[in-house]
Amino acid sequence: MANIASAKKRIQKSERQRVANRLHRSRMRTAVKKLRGLVASGDADAARAALPGTLGIVDSCAGKGVIHANTASRTKSRLTRAVAKLG
Repeated sequence: MANIASAKKRIQKSERQRVANRLHRSRMRTAVKKLRGLVASGDADAARAALPGTLGIVDSCAGKGVIHANTASRTKSRLTRAVAKLG
């Protein structure tokens, strides 16, 4: 356990960030999973409607540093291609 005040503060801050990052990551994964489900079911209209919101959530996570920018780009690219492939 930390003895120095600044180290104690850093531990508290890290815990708050961990919880926040977990919340954002979970929200992103849920949105991506729902979109992939729509793509798998072949529901093109619903998938097209859900795509912008999902991409926004992925961008938001990348902007907050929850995921790497390249990971966000790759995820967005794959989702966009999957929706486009529906027709």
